[in-house]
Amino acid sequence: MIDLHCHTSISDNTMTIQEIMDLAKNRQLTHLAITDHDTTAGLQEAKRLGKQQGIEIIPGIEISAFDYKRNKRAHILGYHVPEDSTELQHLCSPMLKRRHFASYDMVQKLIQAGYPITWEEVQAYAKDSTAVYKQHIMHTLIDHGFTNEIYSPLYKELFAAETESGEEGIAYTPVHYLDAIDAIRTIEAAGGIPVLAHPGQFDNFDAIEEWTKHGLKGIEVYHPLHDPLLEEKALDYAERFNLIVTGGSDFHGGYGPSEEYPLGCKSPGKGALESMKALVPSNI
Repeated sequence: MIDLHCHTSISDNTMTIQEIMDLAKNRQLTHLAITDHDTTAGLQEAKRLGKQQGIEIIPGIEISAFDYKRNKRAHILGYHVPEDSTELQHLCSPMLKRRHFASYDMVQKLIQAGYPITWEEVQAYAKDSTAVYKQHIMHTLIDHGFTNEIYSPLYKELFAAETESGEEGIAYTPVHYLDAIDAIRTIEAAGGIPVLAHPGQFDNFDAIEEWTKHGLKGIEVYHPLHDPLLEEKALDYAERFNLIVTGGSDFHGGYGPSEEYPLGCKSPGKGALESMKALVPSNI
């Protein structure tokens, strides 16, 4: 079984790298890509633990980007990226800082609105992470009894840029994301393989033709947010623009629908590994 999209507690998963590796072995995975948001921290540990478990770890990253031409968010996966890439660190470090400071502002807004939480409580859930995420804030709100799940109606009520009433969520704080083209170019410059993640989530299909000219090499077809129609659409784009096909669970542990979409689901098959291997610069 193969999974090419998985997070750890280095970003926004409740499970540590060790716990992910143990689960991967239990799920009988043979290959697993670690794709934490905007960081390569933890990849060396993952590769070491994967070797112990007999699981081949594909070092990856998922860059939180934005299509400024079309005013849409976009996530760009990078595969076979160097763990110590200065190019990726230079690109992503400011993004991590912006996310962290935005989360701090969100917590302060919640406190001012009467929610009895503290920044220290939130940070405790992000102790392994390179930044505090909204999931960590929601986890703290669950502890205080304000909701019983991460993506409850309260999530949108607090954080949405526009709620059902047409107003901003009371804790909404905008984050300036990285330019998608910069993300693609930087992954390629670092020696990695740029792949468009779950294009159905943000409707990124219109950008694919342009982004292939900047180095995009693949498209994530199989993903929990893709129904059969979106899979078919993504496959069509892969064929039209000669893109490799990837897929994975986008596993987030307790911060995602892990029961419905467990680690190892949405496997793209061995063909994806072969196509990817052919694109690794050392094999070209």
